[in-house]
Amino acid sequence: MGKLNALAVKAAKEPGRYHDGDGLMLDVKKSGSASWLLRVQVNGKRRDFGLGSLRQLSLSQARERADEVRRQCRLGIDPVALKRAETSSQPTMPTFGEAAIMAYEEHKGGWRNAKHKAQWISSLKAYAFPHFGHLAVDQVDGPAIRESLLPIWLSKPETARRVRQRIGAVLDWAFSKGFRQSEAPMRSVGKGLPRQPKKDSHFAALPYADVPALMAKLAQADSVGRVALRFLILTAARSGEVRGARWSELDLDAGIWTVPANRMKAGKTHMVPLSTPAIATLETARGWGRSDEHDIVFPGQRFAPMSDMTLAKVVRTATTAKATVHGFRSAFRDWAAECTDFAGDVVEAALAHTNTNRVEAAYRRTNYLEKRRGLMLMWANFVSAGSLK
Repeated sequence: MGKLNALAVKAAKEPGRYHDGDGLMLDVKKSGSASWLLRVQVNGKRRDFGLGSLRQLSLSQARERADEVRRQCRLGIDPVALKRAETSSQPTMPTFGEAAIMAYEEHKGGWRNAKHKAQWISSLKAYAFPHFGHLAVDQVDGPAIRESLLPIWLSKPETARRVRQRIGAVLDWAFSKGFRQSEAPMRSVGKGLPRQPKKDSHFAALPYADVPALMAKLAQADSVGRVALRFLILTAARSGEVRGARWSELDLDAGIWTVPANRMKAGKTHMVPLSTPAIATLETARGWGRSDEHDIVFPGQRFAPMSDMTLAKVVRTATTAKATVHGFRSAFRDWAAECTDFAGDVVEAALAHTNTNRVEAAYRRTNYLEKRRGLMLMWANFVSAGSLK
């Protein structure tokens, strides 16, 4: 005999769970809605099954439905899977591999970075699919995820962390689509993996005091890569922004380079004030075949944007110091902090960094363009004195 009766069910208005016994309970929400839940053990794991709303099922009907679910569980039948199989409108349960591809196709339109798009699915194919790509997506559990990550967790820590995040994204997508009864168990997976050694996450950067000598060396010969690197240093821009620069984005008379939102990391249009030395590098680049069909400022093969490896190679051949292309932004930031009186907000705007203070960002309307013009001129004079032809 259950603990509840018809009067008790009718009087259950306060939010909470009212237990009838043997796992059956009435769940009353703050909104006033109420539904029947059944908690049972399935294959040694506790599972909660929704039986229906109070408006659909009376107490006696809920007890009958609970008895039916208990019988199915004792026979090793998953009631949820059975219900899906019996419902013709319910989509077929995909494997993890199929779910990953479906999730990728739905989400890739919101990703601006082509490299990220390619790596997202390729990393799963390389490190997750061989372990459980063939399993139904609702059968992928914590131990399976841990075993797939363990071989690369210490040897390729950054890749492993990204793969873990992407596996979690696929499983959460599957949960939102109704293919899984739970979200990704990523917290427990993390607890089961060894601690990764801490590593300095900063990009290797040439000290700002050494940048003028590098600029002088780059100016000794003109190539697309060398001139592009000089322009990158002079503007403190990101590699992708420079490599993808179009002549149509440049107004040399006004001394402005307008990078469109779809090429910016933060997804916002960025105006870069061009110093006289920066414009001089662009004049050098004019002779590389601009036409109505080929608008790229620093073209690679077949007038496509140059590879990101091109700039990296220029850095390696021009200096013996440990440095990266992205590190020149750090050199600029250090120089601005130590050698100028410009406010940090102005320097951050020059680097196109997003203001992390949401309230302040909501009210700020200026982009400090004129102040940045003075800042970038000082930087250009510092790094290029005597180096430009």
